[in-house]
Amino acid sequence: MPDYRDYAPWLEARYGERVYKVPLNIPGGTCPNRDGTVGVGGCIFCESSGSGFQCLPDTMTIREQWAENKAFYERRFHAHKFISYLQTYTNTYMPLAQFQETVLAAIDDEELVGLAISTRPDCINDAYLEFLAEVKASRNLDIDIELGLQTVNYHNLVDINRGHTLAEYIDAVLRIKRYGLSTTAHVILNLPGDTELDVIETAKIISALGVDFVKLHSLYVVRGTELGRRYEAGEFVMISLKEYVERVVTFLEYLSPEIVIQRLVGKGPQDDSLLFCNWDTSWWKIKDAIDAEFLARNSRQGSKFDYLNGKAVMGKF
Repeated sequence: MPDYRDYAPWLEARYGERVYKVPLNIPGGTCPNRDGTVGVGGCIFCESSGSGFQCLPDTMTIREQWAENKAFYERRFHAHKFISYLQTYTNTYMPLAQFQETVLAAIDDEELVGLAISTRPDCINDAYLEFLAEVKASRNLDIDIELGLQTVNYHNLVDINRGHTLAEYIDAVLRIKRYGLSTTAHVILNLPGDTELDVIETAKIISALGVDFVKLHSLYVVRGTELGRRYEAGEFVMISLKEYVERVVTFLEYLSPEIVIQRLVGKGPQDDSLLFCNWDTSWWKIKDAIDAEFLARNSRQGSKFDYLNGKAVMGKF
């Protein structure tokens, strides 16, 4: 087996059995990059669902979604332990009182072992983190904050209309860690304009910050988005599947071996809005190709993690 820290075994080792992450969709969720606070239209790749196409509709309350999803996992997988996952849009982008109410609704179950919150770096604030730290202590829950980074190429962050720069991401991670919470970096390794150097630097920055988890997602293109317009107009060419696989393995080679990999391959919405997704290849075949590349290189996660703590003076003392 390829030598990298896979999330499912890590969860099982930590909690003593399989753990299932239950996605939840906050009713009326939105994003500061959509409503004009920092921008309009959202990121150029983001579809109208706020990347929550796998969630139940937001016409259901958080508790209703939780009950239905939990029942499904119990019935299909005989699940006993769960992580509540506030997935869609920007989940810390609401008044503090509403956020507190939402979190308390999302953790109202004794079989819960953790809470995961998807958000943006520019929506991380001490008041929200202080509340989450109190929840973590009082309920004995692991709390993870998933931040959309995508790339450390700050020129590309502007081009894809992220609405924040690398500085906000660094500030957000440092604040989260001060409150004893974990953090996940969401990364896309095949953004138009990014090169292998950007892939390597992204791994380095994430490692230097002491991020806990990483989620990789190949870029998919949805009709009706700005990215979709550029794709149909032929303004960029997607890298090949072979190059993507090589980038993933290179990224992991430079990544700290302590960081847990939550995902290597993502999925797009399963409808006719997709213009491009995963090179028309099943996600598990791409994962198999990544594993095969690891084995072909005789490599491992962190094999090139030698750049911190003054690399240039190593051996001089």
